[in-house]
Amino acid sequence: MRAGGFDAVILDVDGTLVDSNDAHAQAFAEVLNIPFERVRPLIGMGADKLMPELIGRYDEALAERKKALFKARYLPQLRPFPRVEELLRTLHDRGLRMVAASSASEDELDALLRVAGAQDYVEAGTEADRSKPDPDIVQAALGKLKLPAARCVMVGDTPYDARAAARAGVPFIGLRCGGWPEKDLQPARAVLHDPAELLVTIELQGI
Repeated sequence: MRAGGFDAVILDVDGTLVDSNDAHAQAFAEVLNIPFERVRPLIGMGADKLMPELIGRYDEALAERKKALFKARYLPQLRPFPRVEELLRTLHDRGLRMVAASSASEDELDALLRVAGAQDYVEAGTEADRSKPDPDIVQAALGKLKLPAARCVMVGDTPYDARAAARAGVPFIGLRCGGWPEKDLQPARAVLHDPAELLVTIELQGI
């Protein structure tokens, strides 16, 4: 077991490694014809949760239109948060495995990991029936890692990440760069500003 008691890191991607939450909200707002301000607080849920909150049902055709719009218009403009690749390299060099826990489709997740410079460090997660805040995606990551929850830590940026981690019994580190204040990222082992601050914390204290 590594310093800090963890052998692996379960990573959210959107809003955690890549500055993409506003882009997702804009794409949903356009496709659903709903104000951005109504959509933005729900980003972090999968479409299976978000769409019923906004339009009363999940609509696969609209979900596919949103994915296509996001991929064509917004994905090419996305950038990682500062020092993301350095953070991932440091975790890798310390012997920690990393697995993504994202509601994104396989092709979208691959593209986001490329934006983050993460493809050499982060393993893609496995599909799950229900998106966050249900724990399915986190539990799927645990299954891929073949590790108990207590030996993993999850890093995410939304209240839905925090709740999913808690329901799966995984310690959580929240990052505020996704747009939520510290009080919304609970329960958490720590709440930091962004990946750059997490990198500094790891260098000073371990993980």
